[in-house]
Amino acid sequence: MTQGLISAPTRLAVSPRVWERCRRGELTQLQVDDFRAFLLEVELKLLQHRIITHNAYTHWFREGTATDAELRHFIRQFSVFSNQFLVAALEKTINAPSLQQSRASREILLNELGVIYRKLGKSKGDRVAMTEVEKDLEGDPELVSTEGTVDGGICRFRAAHFEWLLEVAKELGLKFEEIGQRKHARSTTLHFCDELIRLYGSEDPQIAQGASFAVENWAAAGFWQELEDGLLHIKLTRHPQLPLAFFSWHNRVEAQHAGHTLEELEAAYFSPTFDRARFFQGGREILEAIAVFWDGLNVDRLNEVYT
Repeated sequence: MTQGLISAPTRLAVSPRVWERCRRGELTQLQVDDFRAFLLEVELKLLQHRIITHNAYTHWFREGTATDAELRHFIRQFSVFSNQFLVAALEKTINAPSLQQSRASREILLNELGVIYRKLGKSKGDRVAMTEVEKDLEGDPELVSTEGTVDGGICRFRAAHFEWLLEVAKELGLKFEEIGQRKHARSTTLHFCDELIRLYGSEDPQIAQGASFAVENWAAAGFWQELEDGLLHIKLTRHPQLPLAFFSWHNRVEAQHAGHTLEELEAAYFSPTFDRARFFQGGREILEAIAVFWDGLNVDRLNEVYT
């Protein structure tokens, strides 16, 4: 078992933070070695999940061949997930086991709602001027930022992530009242949303930790890039006014979220209350729920089911 773990490829490594704690005598070499083995176990049990390594739907989507009917169906289902994530993020904030974790959860929730990240030490006048094309691809700097904190940031309605997605929907002929609500969702979408609230926002900090780690690493594993690639092709060939900022922004920011969850995992792992079994339970169950969502979209595509 140990040999299999050691030989497995991994994207996770013991961070300089952990090595520094070891150098200061806060952790023993044995604890660091155990943590390294744990990270390899995380790689095998969570990060090698099929929905992370190969998402059939987004793999198809990146080709840019989706019809308008397929695009509308995708946006409608994704908009429900986007809105229901707010519920999960609020539950995660409420159930946070520490002030630090509460603040980390609020960073994500408030940014979703329209509070713009403010980079410390950087004033508004420091922003580089951008063309309208660059704003579309990168995000208007007046409304988005991938760095900093919401503490002291400005809240703008148009900076809410759902409003970015609404602009995409409008270009495809969908109205506000036609997206985002549970009544617009397929059963597979609702299953994912409900599991996200149950696991990501769990009262059990071990379950929530596993789910959060899995969600952020799924988000950073490349599906946003596949969506952006497909939409960019569609924009260049069929819908020149299709706004891409919602997808391009998430594509750029999710790697930072994954890095933050590793830091949180370090703190949790070296806590005397850490429970590996419940951590992996939360991670595995949320990944299965994510797979239900994407598999549902793929089945709908193959069966030409459009809501």
